[in-house]
Amino acid sequence: MANNKQPIARKCRALDITPATMGYAKKKSTRNPGGNRRKKVSEYGGQLKEKQKVKFIYGVLEKQFRHYFDKASNMKGVTGENMLSLLELRLDNVVYRLGLAKTRRMARQIVGHGHIRVNGQKVDIPSYEVKKGDVITLRERSTQMEMFKALREGTSVLTPKWLTFDAQNLTGTVNELPTRADIDYEVQENMIVEFYSR
Repeated sequence: MANNKQPIARKCRALDITPATMGYAKKKSTRNPGGNRRKKVSEYGGQLKEKQKVKFIYGVLEKQFRHYFDKASNMKGVTGENMLSLLELRLDNVVYRLGLAKTRRMARQIVGHGHIRVNGQKVDIPSYEVKKGDVITLRERSTQMEMFKALREGTSVLTPKWLTFDAQNLTGTVNELPTRADIDYEVQENMIVEFYSR
């Protein structure tokens, strides 16, 4: 499995996204602000940048991202919004949104190491698609780990409205499917649709 090992702050600056979007609230890069970037970006360049931005945020590679686009285009509704909804429903993203991990990369690792249960069943595939009504819990042994104890002791977790989190039991529930309004970063998904429609 391929891993993206690019420096977070540098990549964020190149894609015009804040490190906080990635879960790195304190990460900054002030070296060469603005740089020697071209002022004018072509239409293709803009579309490519939007695609790269969303791929980077969710930590997916090109083949997987194309699969999400193809699946979204076969669904009812707006293709771009469907695609963002599918990405939000990835198990690693849900673990991050519930506050069980500080970043999506960390969430991917937590899932891959077998700490997560979905409806009582072990799921160690980060790209697993959760559904409405699914209950996400931690493996019983994992609840004693230091990284999760802080959540139980009252660390506040801001979850999106389509999820609920019970800190006492370290349990999350998918109440409904995410909508476009639940996306908390700037993205022009129509440009990604145009990119793939060439």
